[in-house]
Amino acid sequence: MEAPIARAVALWHEVGGYATSRLGVSASTFQVAAAIVVVVVSTLLVRLLARCESSRPIPYSVPLPKAASPETFLDEPLSIREAGSSAIRCYAPATGQLLGHVNASSPGAIDRAVAAASAAQAGSWARTTFAQRRAVLRTLMQHVLDHAEDICRVAGLDSGKTMVDAQLGEILVTVEKIQWTLKHGERALRPSRRPTNLLMAYKRNTVRYEPMGVVAALVSWNYPFHNMMGPVISALFAGNGIVVKVSEQTAWSSAYFLGVARGALAAHGHDPALVQAVACWPQTAGHLTAHPGVAHVTFIGSQAVARHVAASAATSLTPVVAELGGKDPFIVLDSAARDLPRIAEVILRGTFQAAGQNCIGIERVIASGAVYDRLAAMLEPRVRALRLGPDADVGAMISDASFDRLEGLVADAVARGARLLAGGRRFRHPDHPRGHYFQPTLLVDVTPDMPIAQHECFAPVLTMLRAPSSSPADVLAIANAPDFGLGASVHGSERDPALEHVVRGLRAGMVAVNDFAAYYAVQLPFGGVAGSGYGRFAGEEGLRGMCNLKSVCEDRFGWLGVRTAIPPPVQYPVPSQQRSWNFTQGVVELGYGGPARKAKGLARLLKNM
Repeated sequence: MEAPIARAVALWHEVGGYATSRLGVSASTFQVAAAIVVVVVSTLLVRLLARCESSRPIPYSVPLPKAASPETFLDEPLSIREAGSSAIRCYAPATGQLLGHVNASSPGAIDRAVAAASAAQAGSWARTTFAQRRAVLRTLMQHVLDHAEDICRVAGLDSGKTMVDAQLGEILVTVEKIQWTLKHGERALRPSRRPTNLLMAYKRNTVRYEPMGVVAALVSWNYPFHNMMGPVISALFAGNGIVVKVSEQTAWSSAYFLGVARGALAAHGHDPALVQAVACWPQTAGHLTAHPGVAHVTFIGSQAVARHVAASAATSLTPVVAELGGKDPFIVLDSAARDLPRIAEVILRGTFQAAGQNCIGIERVIASGAVYDRLAAMLEPRVRALRLGPDADVGAMISDASFDRLEGLVADAVARGARLLAGGRRFRHPDHPRGHYFQPTLLVDVTPDMPIAQHECFAPVLTMLRAPSSSPADVLAIANAPDFGLGASVHGSERDPALEHVVRGLRAGMVAVNDFAAYYAVQLPFGGVAGSGYGRFAGEEGLRGMCNLKSVCEDRFGWLGVRTAIPPPVQYPVPSQQRSWNFTQGVVELGYGGPARKAKGLARLLKNM
């Protein structure tokens, strides 16, 4: 041990001697400076290592939910309501297997959930740093990645989707949202500087993004894990507590998913009560949306329910973001003719993902001429070949409540001249006769006046509409016809002038060019116009929407005594209305006129001081 120490001391003196001979400084001076550098660098490295250590994900476990009995299947008709009980009956829509019962939350239970989230938020979470919030989200992300199969299996069992559909719609988009928030969330919520003007040049302006308190989210059943986690991620990073009203259709999985969110908080020593979940019948949901303890509501669902939510929230003047589904057009211009094989694959995935139960799913393919005919020929055998089942290509629908409506829309379209090339009816699965399956459907030669082209199907139904030409005017007339405006897709050559004309003319909140729904995969603000709702979640705009925007105007040179003062001509009591008016006119001209008017205003101002 002594030899290495002796060598280190000798090296230290040798370096000091080098500094004396080559750098012109004394050995002692150099050694003191070097020692300071070593201490500073060591301190920084220790802090960096400590930060890396503290930001490492912390493993935690969440018990998986257990079905009531693998051998217990409900008799038809399947329903989440059970005679003589107020509990929610949960079953697997793909098989009819009984999963269990969930007690429906009462108004009192909602009150307790809001109070618990409020106490946890005000207690400490509102004062957490971005680094602390990132640590929680990093742990959450690691848990989701480590337990992706479990999450997909639970979500699929409760909603009817396949494992692949769950991986894409539950896991991928959730970890993307977490990753975006980790990388860009702080920048979005950091106080932003705002400009001033000539008259107020002595002021410094900022906008601060502060926690609201407790926010609420009423989410749909089609993606039970992601739809819960999306609002939770944003709410937590913005410093809020949150109460999520889950759909009664997927109430069984909600306790497990709640445990996933709460586990990340508890792993870092934070109060897990910050995140609450309630499952209730529709008549009780208004108690949450009108609750005075809720500062903001995010609603995902139908237009009809949104009207009740908005009216309920209005009683407490609570702001609402409403995402209400769509009738998304998928436009293929003539200039995309060489790309049709790839486009056909995109259409299939965008239409039949999660059995078509997607708010931004492809509802209408719009093309013209030879492109239309070639696409129809490509798609027909592919749609016919799609297999139904929990482990096949297309999973089950959440219930059979829409089957009569869907069959009626298809029959009406055929009667009006459309051609049914595949599907069009409910399907009785030979292995799962109690499951809710609808045949993958391809309907061509649909026209804009048909009801099936105007109403959201939210089902595995692919319709094709023929445009008179590939001109922007022709395709936009069809694309913008329904009273929806959520997402849209446009395919064509980047050198085709029509491409940009169509993008600009679409009445939609989001547009993917030569792709499908890519805007959600990169966390752009999500939302629509017209019948598709209002407001945005995701991206900077969505994250900031979870905050109280506080505008702060303060003195730039207050320490020098430069502050706003009321000049004598406008002090009360006003000595002379004419002189005061001339003075204030001079102020306006100085601040907002051109060079000549500014000079005139300055003279007027000085004359009437």
